[in-house]
Amino acid sequence: MRKTWLVGAVVALTLVQVAPALADPATEARFKTLYTREWAWRQLQTGGDEDDDAPVRAHLPDIGVAAQLERLRVWTAARAELDTIPAAQLSPESQVDRGIYAGQLDAMVAGQKFRDWEMPANPDSSFWSNLASQGERGFPREADYRNWISQMRDIPRFFEQATANMRAGLARGYTPPAVTMTGRDAGVSAVADAASPEATAYYKPFLAMPAGIALATQAELRAEGAAAIRDAVIPAHKALLKFLRETYLPGLRTTLAAYDLPDGKAYYAAQIREYTTLDMTPEAIHDLGLREVATIRAQMLGVMAETGFRGDLPAFLHFLRTDPQFYARTPDELLKDAAWTAKSFDNVAAKWFGHLPRGRFGIVPVPAEIAPFYTAGRGGPGVYLLNTYDLPSRPLYQLPALTLHESAPGHAFQIPLAAEATGQPAFRSKSYISAYGEGWALYCEKLGQEMGIYRTPYERFGMLSYQMWRAARLVVDTGIHAQGWSRERGQQFFRDNTALSDREITTEVDRYIGWPGQALSYYLGELAIVAARAKAEAALGPKFDIRAFHDTVLALGSVPLPVLTARIDRFIAEGGKGPYPLK
Repeated sequence: MRKTWLVGAVVALTLVQVAPALADPATEARFKTLYTREWAWRQLQTGGDEDDDAPVRAHLPDIGVAAQLERLRVWTAARAELDTIPAAQLSPESQVDRGIYAGQLDAMVAGQKFRDWEMPANPDSSFWSNLASQGERGFPREADYRNWISQMRDIPRFFEQATANMRAGLARGYTPPAVTMTGRDAGVSAVADAASPEATAYYKPFLAMPAGIALATQAELRAEGAAAIRDAVIPAHKALLKFLRETYLPGLRTTLAAYDLPDGKAYYAAQIREYTTLDMTPEAIHDLGLREVATIRAQMLGVMAETGFRGDLPAFLHFLRTDPQFYARTPDELLKDAAWTAKSFDNVAAKWFGHLPRGRFGIVPVPAEIAPFYTAGRGGPGVYLLNTYDLPSRPLYQLPALTLHESAPGHAFQIPLAAEATGQPAFRSKSYISAYGEGWALYCEKLGQEMGIYRTPYERFGMLSYQMWRAARLVVDTGIHAQGWSRERGQQFFRDNTALSDREITTEVDRYIGWPGQALSYYLGELAIVAARAKAEAALGPKFDIRAFHDTVLALGSVPLPVLTARIDRFIAEGGKGPYPLK
């Protein structure tokens, strides 16, 4: 999925509970003026979240220190201005918008205060890999190609600013842990050492150009693109590779915890608030994780017994990790099995959802240059990226759960629905809040059992293993960042409790080490949706319609968990009526 630079927000439930008899038009206008002005400025500054069909930008954002300090000033001022706009004088929907917007500003101000720009790479993502992937699926217009060429010529300046920022982070110990970044320069070297411009990822948009562009113009654009890659992109990657190998990677910190960063406790608390949209302490999250792990483990033992396996759970996990029957022999076999699950959902979708997105998605292998360090899969608008690298680490019994999470009804279903919604301000419809988005996708994995997607006990065990994986994250993330756990202890916790392969365990734990707090959003988000559904089912009884419930959750777009909870309370009060007519 396209990387969203804003992934979380915090909102107090009280912000969405006030219901004025009549909103004040002047207050509504002030609020709209504020967020419209700031959002437009934000897009110009950062490149932000764009529609898939938005024009390619001709230049990369300014990420220098002066620009970063200006962002801090503008967002701090915007937050102060928002404080002067009383929630009680807004309509109920605008109160929701205000709460979401306040959380966005808080998250952005916190990021600028902690100087997050000084750590623009982690084991999961980096500024250089994000750039190279932009043109993966080509462009629809001639102007996009010309802007892509212009953007490529801007890469040396952009990389120089990023390098200066990393030097500043290095000087104060604000870096990813060294152990998590081993080999992460491979994407840079793939470009720096390319045999020709045409052999780089940056040239991919030119391989298949739209038929509407004249052949002579296509030839001209290909030549200009190759020249930009040769003259600007490759030299910039060579300089970056030299810096990474000679200075940055050898100088990374040897500690693991977020607590070990400058002002680490406050930083980790801010990360938790951003990614979970909740005010929970690391200790409370850790204890909750241990309880959930115990519950899921009991369920896994029950399903293991259904398979007829004789032995304990560690022996069963070893069997799952090593028996060839559970693994694809070719990348195509893995891709086709994922497609089968996706179409199996299509067969039952109308029974579980009243409103479906217009947007469709394709299943695409993860690009070879990033596959060794990439997750098993990732989904978003128009695409479900599936990792076909190292097939013995991609078990088929977990593939249905992965597919439901990343494709439909997960990310490639929810995100297009949010984009298709009308009447929401852009700062809301084009943002992605991890606790909601990841919580929804994880809920979809569990929903697969009710929908009849899992055909064998092994696939149901795979689903439970994935549930265990996310519950275990609560334990491992807080254990590493707040309780002094080692990398090896985190890995062993996953080996003891999940059916993940060793490759996945290593990749995932390194991701949690390098991206504090993000891993907490999944299970906490799912718990909120499950609790909201249980409350609605109990309150509404025979009036409860699962289609109306799901439509209500999805119609919100991406919102903080307290907003979701408040909306389902209103759903109950209105007698279970969803936002769309049901047939």
